Amino acid sequence: MTELLSSDVVRARLDFSYDGTSFHGWAAQPGLRTVQDVLETSLARVVRKADGSPAAALRVTVAGRTDAGVHARGQVAHVDLPVDAWTRLPGRSDREPGEALRVRLAGVLPPDVAMRAVTAAAPGFDARFSALERRYAYRLCDDPASRDPLRRAFVVEHRRSLDAGVLDAASATLTGLRDFAAFCKAREGATTIRDLVEFSWTRPSQGPDTGLVVATVRADAFCHSMVRGLVGAVLAVGEGRRDLAWLGGVAGHRERSQAIAVAPPHGLTLEEVVYPPDDELAARAERTRDRRAESELL
Repeated sequence: MTELLSSDVVRARLDFSYDGTSFHGWAAQPGLRTVQDVLETSLARVVRKADGSPAAALRVTVAGRTDAGVHARGQVAHVDLPVDAWTRLPGRSDREPGEALRVRLAGVLPPDVAMRAVTAAAPGFDARFSALERRYAYRLCDDPASRDPLRRAFVVEHRRSLDAGVLDAASATLTGLRDFAAFCKAREGATTIRDLVEFSWTRPSQGPDTGLVVATVRADAFCHSMVRGLVGAVLAVGEGRRDLAWLGGVAGHRERSQAIAVAPPHGLTLEEVVYPPDDELAARAERTRDRRAESELL
């Protein structure tokens, strides 16, 4: 069933970016610096009750959890706030509550997190379950002459020359609705069936990624470390160490394949999360909550 919010709660949509270099991933972990912990701590500092005391614990739900060292340019999350706390956010300013919260968060968030927008979410919105797809990019530099030390935290240096056409052809064999268990870290009770909409490679001739080898990976959702597993497997083919028969064989494994070398995390960036029109948000969330079963693959 679609989640219903009480009339005294406002669901705020958060659009933000972060440099994942110094984070141990998204999810809160005791004693470790994570994006979730930093964001929830910052919200607790700026969202107050009428008497000025901190609001009750605020739990943030994110569109896609990222691993340690992975970056996000277009991450989305939601948080439920008491109506009275939401309406007090502008204070004496003439800002809308969402913009007031964005400004306040900008004053307390660390420099490796940027809050781009805060808005009152449309009815039925769920940052995780309403999403249609997530789009990631993976960036490699295989030409020492093109190496940019200023981007070393976001681009993986690759010592072997790569053929983007070969990578693209190999990646195309993995798209579609299938079980990606071979490429993921297992999580108890979690399905590994996903719809991989796009897995393509290019070597841009203009723009900030000129000369790099860049993968675009789009799916309805991703399993733990799935993108890095996919990239690592295809790189073995692109380097000539493996062939398409090998790739097809490991892709059919029903558990994580030890033959796949997972690609480094810092080359990966969550670029975008796509949602349906507002009037379709609730229905999309309800469908997504129905976990996929193997029968879908028959």
